[in-house]
Amino acid sequence: MIITVTLNPAVDKVYWVEQLRICEVTEEEFLTRAIRSATSAGGKGVNMSVFLSSMGMENVAMGFVGGHTGHVIVRDLRDRGVTTNFIWTREETRTNVTVLEKGRESVPLFIGEPGGGVTPHEMERFMRRYRRMLPRAEWVVLAGSLPGGVDAGMYLELASMAQDAGAKVVLSSGGEPLLRSFEACPYLVKPDTREHRELMGFDLASREKIVEAGRRIVSCGAEMVVISHQVTGDIAVTRDGVWEIKSAVPTGEFRNLVGADDVFLAGILYRLVQEDSVQEALRFGLAAGLASAESDEKVCGDIHRIEAEMEKVTVERI
Repeated sequence: MIITVTLNPAVDKVYWVEQLRICEVTEEEFLTRAIRSATSAGGKGVNMSVFLSSMGMENVAMGFVGGHTGHVIVRDLRDRGVTTNFIWTREETRTNVTVLEKGRESVPLFIGEPGGGVTPHEMERFMRRYRRMLPRAEWVVLAGSLPGGVDAGMYLELASMAQDAGAKVVLSSGGEPLLRSFEACPYLVKPDTREHRELMGFDLASREKIVEAGRRIVSCGAEMVVISHQVTGDIAVTRDGVWEIKSAVPTGEFRNLVGADDVFLAGILYRLVQEDSVQEALRFGLAAGLASAESDEKVCGDIHRIEAEMEKVTVERI
């Protein structure tokens, strides 16, 4: 069984527009009408849970939710077959907004709320529940940002607890929570570099620097590190070598990039759980992410589409 932990989930609200109007003066017309919109449960671990459930893989989504938006998340996840085990908080769960302009879907406008805080009592309740769940878990996913009031070393603590219980840890986060967690030697690491293209002291502007950063993380104890390189390509660094995963799919075919990166990681995990080779796990993961990016639906769980995408993906040792 897989546990996904999303301590700072969100409701994802996506708007598709013909043209995003940015006005220069107040007298100008400022209304932008949406062609359509979509609302769904969001957050890195949440998106991964949705994909894993679509593949028939047992998993439990944990974290914090609160208020009306918290109910939206729980209802949406249960409708998609995800087992939920959230702690309810007094703070309202955040909402993230993405605007996709026609013809420019590959460069979305993303507005992310910080989210409410978590009290010590709420965190204590989560830790008790998390500790009870761990004996059942083979894998634990720790993903996304931390809510207010949570120490940056939380992922280190959760990862250490999971490993002590015999579970392998997947980590997808950024900043100090990511860096501090390396002490626990997570099995699979996917740094979140959306805000800052810098990692382990390296500017991730080139393939060479990405490889150096990945090797530095592997030297800290990780088995595999996957770092985004281009929109349709990533680089994986393991103790056995370095691979570049890429596809020739043109960015003009993308319809919705929200969550695609999380599906990519979930696809890798799905195949690793089935004990596939690293290369096949990487191919399947990128194919799953691309299938989602080419769909209006945030998470594409159509195995036939994913397998068709795999024909376009290459994994080359570098």
